[in-house]
Amino acid sequence: MLFAIICTDKPGALDTRLATRAQHLAYLAAYQDRIVQAGPLLNLEGRPCGSLLLVDVTDRAAAEGFAASDPYARADVFESVVIRAYRPVFRDGALVE
Repeated sequence: MLFAIICTDKPGALDTRLATRAQHLAYLAAYQDRIVQAGPLLNLEGRPCGSLLLVDVTDRAAAEGFAASDPYARADVFESVVIRAYRPVFRDGALVE
């Protein structure tokens, strides 16, 4: 099942995010078979201010566990984390529903 994980950084968390980035990327690499897409959300200056991950996991509890175990979450980078089930309608320019 697909879940969107939308994370918003705390104000002033950029230094912590940058210091934790290598651990975060290693974490994602360990689960790359479950990650459909992932990347930073950017502010108006083009700097990271959050994260968006689209993951394919068994259920909401698995998505919550995945999000909670992310090194960014453990380093207290995020102000908020929203997890929503996701159903694609278009993919790669084609209707998929």
